[in-house]
Amino acid sequence: QVQLVESGGGLVQTGGSLRLSCVAPESVFDGNVMAWYRQTPGNQRERIATITGGGVTYYPNSVKGRFTISRDNAKNSVYLQMNGLKPEDTGVYYCNTVGKYAPWGQGTQVTVSS
Repeated sequence: QVQLVESGGGLVQTGGSLRLSCVAPESVFDGNVMAWYRQTPGNQRERIATITGGGVTYYPNSVKGRFTISRDNAKNSVYLQMNGLKPEDTGVYYCNTVGKYAPWGQGTQVTVSS
């Protein structure tokens, strides 16, 4: 069964840091472009960090300079280091491919208090 498993969320104060982890089945990870997505109440899921199989990364302006995506191909894992967290970063974070999505995991909740 294809399953993405995200972890590492929590409650932090403004300016704090968290590191999210995601383990993907090899059939999903397998050198594919991977990304982290964020969903906030009432909003669509937003892609906030992308990494190619070769390690090239992309970020929207909202997180650029604060978030860093990385991957460990040997562990079929992708990570998101989040620094300088803001209340607007609060949401549920998911990992997945880009485009042809695998079934979504449960996500991990990130809450940033002001």
